[in-house]
Amino acid sequence: LSQQRPPLMEVKGNLELKTPLVKASSRLPLPGSRLKRGPDQMEDALEPAKKRTRGLGAVTKVNITRPRGPPLRTAPQTHGQTAAQKVPKKTGPRSTAVSTGNMLRNQKPAPAAPAAPAPKPGTAPPMVAGKKPGKRPAWDLKGQLYDLNEELKRYREKNQALDRDNQQLQEQLKEAQQQAKTLGTECSTLEEELTRVRTQAEQGQQELGHLRAHVSEIEEQLSTKEELLQELQKEQLELQEERRALATRLEEQERRQQALEAALSSSQAEVVCLRQETASQATLLAERGDQLHGLEMERRRLHNQLQELKGNIRVFCRVRPVLAGEPVPSSGFLLFPPGPAGPSDPPTCLSLSRSDDRRATLSGAPAPPTRHDFSFDRVFPPGSRQDEVFEEISMLVQSALDGYPVCIFAYGQTGSGKTFTMEGGPGEDPQLEGLIPRALRHLFSVAQEMNGQGWTYSFVASYVEIYNETVRDLLATGTRKGQGGECEIRRAGPGSEELTVTNARYVPVSCEKEVEALLHLARQNRAVARTAQNERSSRSHSVFQLQISGEHAARGLQCGAPLNLVDLAGSERLDPGLALGPGERDRLRETQAINSSLSTLGLVIMALSNKESHVPYRNSKLTYLLQNSLGGSAKMLMFVNISPLEENVSESLNSLRFASKVATCRQEHANRPCTLILCNFQFHLSRDAP
Repeated sequence: LSQQRPPLMEVKGNLELKTPLVKASSRLPLPGSRLKRGPDQMEDALEPAKKRTRGLGAVTKVNITRPRGPPLRTAPQTHGQTAAQKVPKKTGPRSTAVSTGNMLRNQKPAPAAPAAPAPKPGTAPPMVAGKKPGKRPAWDLKGQLYDLNEELKRYREKNQALDRDNQQLQEQLKEAQQQAKTLGTECSTLEEELTRVRTQAEQGQQELGHLRAHVSEIEEQLSTKEELLQELQKEQLELQEERRALATRLEEQERRQQALEAALSSSQAEVVCLRQETASQATLLAERGDQLHGLEMERRRLHNQLQELKGNIRVFCRVRPVLAGEPVPSSGFLLFPPGPAGPSDPPTCLSLSRSDDRRATLSGAPAPPTRHDFSFDRVFPPGSRQDEVFEEISMLVQSALDGYPVCIFAYGQTGSGKTFTMEGGPGEDPQLEGLIPRALRHLFSVAQEMNGQGWTYSFVASYVEIYNETVRDLLATGTRKGQGGECEIRRAGPGSEELTVTNARYVPVSCEKEVEALLHLARQNRAVARTAQNERSSRSHSVFQLQISGEHAARGLQCGAPLNLVDLAGSERLDPGLALGPGERDRLRETQAINSSLSTLGLVIMALSNKESHVPYRNSKLTYLLQNSLGGSAKMLMFVNISPLEENVSESLNSLRFASKVATCRQEHANRPCTLILCNFQFHLSRDAP
């Protein structure tokens, strides 16, 4: 027990402050911490130690818990008094905050004064100089209690002194924080001002650099201007010399100006005379224009009168040449007598010889061949060229441009050359071009010439076919191809006499290439079939229509007329006595429809020639479509195409007789308004009918 430390020393050792008081403002303990205790709390803390001492009879250590916050440094005390800390004072808030911080950092914990043990109960233990007081014996509990009470008093006084120091330090800390805040604000202000000053300095440096560069540029400009000044001085001297020369020239020009003014006055008089002459020329030009217009209208009138004298309906006969592989006919089968004016005149007559094996003489010898003579407006032998044929109809095509309807038919049996006459032969040989491309080329050329007289023309083309009384568009493309049943013939508008085909293409054309493209497309779309007379026979009526519109804007004149170029279907007949298969039945129905439409054409023209009140246009789609070109002042031309082969003599005679009757009707009714007069001609199905 003698080796154990006294309880007072144990408590004193536990309460020693071994760490600095404050390192930062945030480490200071708050006033309500556990370090600040009252006397009652200290006694309660020591009470368990007393009980343990009495119960065990031995001295045990008394541990007093430290406060949770950091311990505070205290100044050394003498007889319960706390040494006041001196804070150095400096001017300015920054010096105050710095000194306060230094003071807090420089403070060190003072060693606690040792307590002397009490030798007796109720008395203080003896003190030996330079040594620690001796320990009380274990049995001296009252002495130990006395010592503890004395120690408690001292610690209470020390605690009170520490509280006062803490309050002072907190007040000093608040002042330091306020000063630091003020200093921080000033510092930020100074930093902003420093940044602004630096920026201004940089700008000044840049401006200084710019000024230096500008000064160098000015110096260069100054040197350049000095050089320029020297050059200008030289030029000034040169200009002075030139001025003297110009002054001399000016005097000469003034003399010349006076001469020119005199000449100008005479020229002005001439200009007045020329203007008067120009006005008279313009008046004369206008008169000549009126005369030219009058001559053009007179030309149209005379041209129309000439065509009427020739006949508003004319019949031409064309014999195709013998093709390769066909038998050559006998020399007397076809004869072409010379024209009325002699051998140089184109032929207008045709003689065909036919031998009949059923006829015989009384002696039994075969009867001589029968000769048939026909007369037409023009006959084209097999050697006739396409340009010769067009030359005969070029004046008729001109009538369409003058405003008169024109209709040209190609009639004949299958294989007689109708399509060749209208469209031409295969390939791109210009010598084989038909009437359609040649007629349009002629119209485009004449229309271009008429532009110089103030006329402007436009052309719109359409191409349809009539197959079994159904109208089809031959210019259809894409999904519309082959949908001819949707096309119908209708009036262009209420009260209008113009007819149009619904769902058919009307294509504006202005050059030959566009016409060639349309003809090529129509050849692909046309209905053809194989017959006994031709490998590829046209089984429909094809109608090429060109609507011509002309306008003279200066005189307010307009004209318009259609040009119809019709390639009729083959007119051959089928033998009803033959056994008909499915294909032959189709050909029979096609032939019946073709002959019916041709018969209706004859009935319509007969009704027009007799001036009947009812004209059966609607009995056939062909006559209904062409009704505006079948009467009045319309011009018509019929090409009768025949074959040169003897095996086709029956069909050839049939076609020639039909054309001859048409020509006879034209001569009988030449003075009537109707332009085409056809006799009612019955088409028979018998191959051997005369």
